[in-house]
Amino acid sequence: MTIHHKSAQGPDRELSPIVQLPEGERLIRNVNWVGLKTLYLKEVRRFFKVQLQTVWAPAITTLLYLIIFTVALGAVKPTVLGVSFADFIAPGLIIMGMMQNAFANSSFSLLVGKIQGTIVDYLMPPLSHAEVLTALVAAAVTRAFLVGGTIWLAMSVWPGVHVTPVHVGAVFWFGLMGSTLLALMGVMTSIWAEKFDHAAAVTNFVVAPAALLSGTFYSVDKLAPTFEAISHANPFFYAISGFRYGFIGNADSPVIFGALLLLGINILLGIACYALLRSGWKLRA
Repeated sequence: MTIHHKSAQGPDRELSPIVQLPEGERLIRNVNWVGLKTLYLKEVRRFFKVQLQTVWAPAITTLLYLIIFTVALGAVKPTVLGVSFADFIAPGLIIMGMMQNAFANSSFSLLVGKIQGTIVDYLMPPLSHAEVLTALVAAAVTRAFLVGGTIWLAMSVWPGVHVTPVHVGAVFWFGLMGSTLLALMGVMTSIWAEKFDHAAAVTNFVVAPAALLSGTFYSVDKLAPTFEAISHANPFFYAISGFRYGFIGNADSPVIFGALLLLGINILLGIACYALLRSGWKLRA
């Protein structure tokens, strides 16, 4: 495409080209920060409009888990990793709620666009595939931290539970890595799924079992060798174990190894999501 302008020396001069661009080439050469921020805010406002369902309800549900277990085992008062059972499961419940809600948010965006026929709102704006992916993941992580913060505030005033962080850096890192992991899985699910039943199947048969069987309610050191090895193959386990370490100072897995493993998995998932978005698989007619 050639763009011309009139010469300043007179109206009789011929039009001269000032720029030559191939058809379809973006004019924004660097990061489109305005577009990135706009899509991010759109996704945040979408779930915040129904915050009773997307933030408060998950927090209350997670708190009920804590209440049930602490009441049921109140007379026994077992200790795990040197702390009370309530202090042991509280951090795991927090990050489990964060991860599940990160997945719920990112697995909804593109899927509802495909079902309602509004997917063009994600494909047509002057945003690169990396910018779209970044906005979707950032919004999902934002929801995760809002849910996690709400759960933490509720647990901090619950009698008999201590959720004061010991290593704040570990809490932030594993919270971020765990939420990002599920956000990226949600984006992949949203690309693949063609109806809500597909996304629900991933939630019920992949995310929920992986979260519940990752040491949230028990220490994997107590398992038989076979099941302990299976738990160590579950990336959810490293997120929960590392996040718990930030609160109680003990972990049933190598903390540095888990931190680097989650980072590596997230990089690989990010590359896979970018490749899927760029290919347009199941997104473009």
